[in-house]
Amino acid sequence: MIKTLIFDFGDVFINLDKQGAMQNALDLFQLETFEADIIETNTLYEVGKISTSEFIKFYKTKFSNVHETALINTWNFIIKDFPKHRLDFIKELAHQKEYKLILLSNTNDLHINFIKENVSFYEEFKAYFDVFYLSQEIHLRKPNADIFEFVLKENQLIANECLFIDDTKDNIDMAKTLNFHTWNIDETKEDVVTLFETKKELF
Repeated sequence: MIKTLIFDFGDVFINLDKQGAMQNALDLFQLETFEADIIETNTLYEVGKISTSEFIKFYKTKFSNVHETALINTWNFIIKDFPKHRLDFIKELAHQKEYKLILLSNTNDLHINFIKENVSFYEEFKAYFDVFYLSQEIHLRKPNADIFEFVLKENQLIANECLFIDDTKDNIDMAKTLNFHTWNIDETKEDVVTLFETKKELF
């Protein structure tokens, strides 16, 4: 019996352009692929091990010809629209009070600040969740097992009573090994609002 719904944020509620953002950044930095120090810095930022100012300083030092505004715009290029019907969906779930609602997202201050500035209902959306976990704040990230174990322990949950919804296969695969029910949502043709039809065997 499912008692807790654990949702990813990007490409579950808010639409992302991952491929476009990657290409946009490679073009800006005139790179063919992301170098190891870039990947490491991005990961450190995502789990709050470095501050926004340290993150920006790294890029400004590495790419001295890139203006800070262009850097921030490129970093936030990934974030697109937040369809209102998905807000309505989580609002209805919150009002029904049938499930514990948790958001579990790999994200960082620059992205969240951009969302706060551009999604008028962000605070309302956040308030519908019982718990709202951002990797930058809890210093853990998916797909590492410790973030799932943290959520279970903090909320006194049993994994097989939880449904985890995420668009990234690596995250889903780890959750499966820990005995979570999962939905690896395909954002190109599926929508989270169809949850109870798509995963009806669980409800």
